[in-house]
Amino acid sequence: MQTNPTHSSLVAVGDSFTEGMSDLLPDGSYRGWADLLAARMAARSPGFRYANLAVRGKLIGQIVDEQVGVAAAMGADVITLVGGLNDTLRPKCDMALVRDLLTQAVERLAPSCKQLVLMRSPGRQGPVLDRFRPRMEALFAIIDDLASLHGAVVVDLYGARSLADPRLWDVDRLHLTADGHRRVAEAVWQALGHEAEDPDWHAPIPATPPPGWITRRTTDVRFARQYLLPWMGRRLTGRSSGDGLPPKRPDLLPYEDTAP
Repeated sequence: MQTNPTHSSLVAVGDSFTEGMSDLLPDGSYRGWADLLAARMAARSPGFRYANLAVRGKLIGQIVDEQVGVAAAMGADVITLVGGLNDTLRPKCDMALVRDLLTQAVERLAPSCKQLVLMRSPGRQGPVLDRFRPRMEALFAIIDDLASLHGAVVVDLYGARSLADPRLWDVDRLHLTADGHRRVAEAVWQALGHEAEDPDWHAPIPATPPPGWITRRTTDVRFARQYLLPWMGRRLTGRSSGDGLPPKRPDLLPYEDTAP
């Protein structure tokens, strides 16, 4: 791959991970790894354009229906696609259908850009990851196969020990913190052929004293009340956290850093 390439445009496709949750800004909006990556790319390429079509809660079928065609029509230099993980977290998940939909997405996107980027999503250490690990790893095998067939770059976040550390995950236990998103942006940056700014982004974080029993139980109760129960309610009623929300940055326009 070309070293320190210059790209003129980036389109990001996906769900809450690509939207930027939980890298919260003071104005209540989310930044995230894709915005951080766009800022770096824009610094190297005057007139750089960026779109982020991601919407939280989207399943791979919704991503294919609502985002893939739009992204393919934009003709960007780089397209990132991260999807399917929400499907694996559902009680009933048809992995054959997920494979077929991801195949449709990659077959549509790969010819429409100079470089398609896929990812093996990070997983937080804990019982939730252990429960869904077989599905996740089946998803990653599909991604690896599609990348080999279509010349896509795969960014392995799942294998990064730093991103499995619970300290890099928000209290909802589903989304990365600001530092986690920064590390993802670095990983994609390097995968695109740029010189590392943080060569050790994947390295384990130095140990700190674990929280006490009372702190852990308080955190568990808060997690269940604020995040787990509402998530279960949405699953039971067929709703999504992204229902009615527009894409984050729907048009491929010159990049401007609007973060406060």
